[in-house]
Formats: sequence, C-alpha cells, structure tokens
Amino acid sequence: MSQKKNPTTLKDFTSSTGIDVVYTDDINDSNEFFAKVQTNLEQGRSIDRDIVVLTEEGVELFIDSGFAAPLNKELIPNWVNLLPSLKEVPFDPGRQYSLPWQSGFTGIGWNTPLLERELGVKKITSMDQFFDPKLKGRVTILTEMTDSMGLILNWLGYDMSNFTSQQFDEALEVLVQKIDEGFIRQVTGNDYIAALDSGDAIAVIGWSGDVLGLGQKFGFGIPDSGGMLWADNMLIPSVATHKSNAERLMNYYYDPVVAARLAEWVQYVCPVAGAQEAMEEIDPNLVEDKWIFPTPELLDTVSEFMYLGVETRVTYDRQFQKAVNM
Repeated sequence: MSQKKNPTTLKDFTSSTGIDVVYTDDINDSNEFFAKVQTNLEQGRSIDRDIVVLTEEGVELFIDSGFAAPLNKELIPNWVNLLPSLKEVPFDPGRQYSLPWQSGFTGIGWNTPLLERELGVKKITSMDQFFDPKLKGRVTILTEMTDSMGLILNWLGYDMSNFTSQQFDEALEVLVQKIDEGFIRQVTGNDYIAALDSGDAIAVIGWSGDVLGLGQKFGFGIPDSGGMLWADNMLIPSVATHKSNAERLMNYYYDPVVAARLAEWVQYVCPVAGAQEAMEEIDPNLVEDKWIFPTPELLDTVSEFMYLGVETRVTYDRQFQKAVNM
C-alpha cells in the first residue's frame, strides 16, 4: 500500500470556487445522527450542515421522512460519471436525492501481530476463526445492524440479500449467545478503529478503508461465508442554507481526477467512472488495488443487504439494538 499524502481536495475546491467548507467528522452511526438532528428537521431549523454523508439506511430515513432536498442535476453535470451499477437503487429511485460518496466492503479486520500471537496465523478467513475461543473478549462488531447481521446470516448458511424473518431471528439468537458468553468486547460505530489500533481488540467486523488505512500491521479480508458491499451517500438536508454550494461540491468530487485523489487517501471503493484511469498519474501502485477498484472475483464474494423498506428496517433495528444492549 502506498504512503498516504496529506489531503488537499477541499482546499483546492475552496481555492477554485471561493466557497469555504467546514468539514465535521461527527457521524458515528446514521440512526444515532438522525435522532440527534430530528427535532430541528421537524421544526424547519438549520442543522448547521448543508451536506451529510450517510449509510443507505440513513439516506432512506431522511427521504422517507421528507427531510431530503431534491438535487438540481444542472449544477452537478459530473453526475454522469457515476458508475452505472450505482445509478438505480431501491432507497432512492433515479438518484433524485443522493449520490454515492464512497463505497466499501464489510468484512473482518485484524491486528496482525496480535492475531499471530494468539492464533498463530496472519489472517482471518472465516467467522469460525473470528469467534475462536482464544479471541474471546477481544473482538468487536458494528452498531450498524445490516453489517453485523449480514455477516452472521451468511455464516449460518443464509443469504443476507434474501432472508426470512425466521432466519433473522435465528441469527439474532446466535449473536446474543456470543455476547452472553463474553466473546464480543464491544458493539461500536466508527470508533472501533481506535480499539483495533491500540490492541484492545484483535479482530473486528469492520469496513475495508478504515482497517486498510491503519497501515501494514493490520489486515482486512472477506470471510469465506461472504461479506457485504455498501455505499455511503451524499445528501442535502431539506433545511440546508447553501444548497447550490453543496451541489457544486458534489460535482467537484465527481471529476475523475479529484475522485482518484480522494480514493488514494481514503482507500475505499471509488464510485466515479474514469477515476481508475486517472489514478495512473496519481499513484500507479493503486491502479490495480482491488479494494479501490474491485475485481469481478472480489465482487463475487460479497452481497448487498436485502432491501427492507423503512418500517421493516426500523423493526429489525430495534430488535438488534435491544439484543446488543451490553
């Protein structure tokens, strides 16, 4: 993996447009964030953000609640560079309200030196290894229901992209058992990375770019039972006070050269057509990086979580949160 350079894309956007951008990294979990800003949204008050980046479930929640502003595509001509596979999604038909920021994989991450010390191996290839008794109390899972339950559903031989409520309940029982037995150290949002970095956690159900961005001491892989493919999406809240500026920012990040520069930094799957070619000039070592520009073979090992609709998803989320209330 190449050495990361300091990111300058936002500064360059400001230099070229005169639009100042305040970047705030404060969304640990999409549902948690929605609860935080819901009152202001309902009362039509600013949430001090003109653009937010949310999981697919978070975007669906904003749209279904009437708190998403429709995009003016005339101010986002570069949106045509969106990869065709991401243009039609069930939570936002026709991409009227959202555009992917980055895509990525949910799989298993690990601290390689600690894993080798405990299990005598340099990588985790299965959920059986993840729940090895020698790692008891040193693994974490995600607060995002789809990510954690998706991997467990697949582990049990089911299909995260098409499962029944009975299969979900069975997977939830297995998760509760693992929590009760003390296998799981923590159920966490983005802050799981700190635990992996410090060594408090040896293995995590986590996201590709987060883990790979930690450096050479850490590894990430898709378990043999399968992982998950997802996308975080840009959305403009209905109460945004600088909507056109937000749309110009979206357009900027859909320029293939800018998208490639960003991908070099974040190490996530790039949603912009032409970025792989642009990467030749930016960092040739990353042009064939499967975690940024996935191969068909890698894509065959992952699925998208089944589309649930808001009502069913809220029901499953509540069941999951109740189960992991440690």
